[in-house]
Amino acid sequence: MIHVEKPTEEKLAKLNARSWPIWEKEVSEFPWEYDEKETCYILEGEVVVTPDKGNPVRFGKGDLVTFDEGLKCKWKINKAVRKHYKFG
Repeated sequence: MIHVEKPTEEKLAKLNARSWPIWEKEVSEFPWEYDEKETCYILEGEVVVTPDKGNPVRFGKGDLVTFDEGLKCKWKINKAVRKHYKFG
């Protein structure tokens, strides 16, 4: 499952999200599988992630996104992405 929300600054501070590592990727498409839960805060970009058994989920700048452990999906980056991320 993929959960997308618009977090408050308070929530980002509580998660300490701005201290997480940063990942960047150019416009591209690729398959992905989550070995563990990932939470990320999108700084830039536009992305569509389609689970193997589900509907496409769109997200972008300002979104807090959680991917469940075991999720198999396809990433389609429509606008270069830059995000903070945390596993576990």
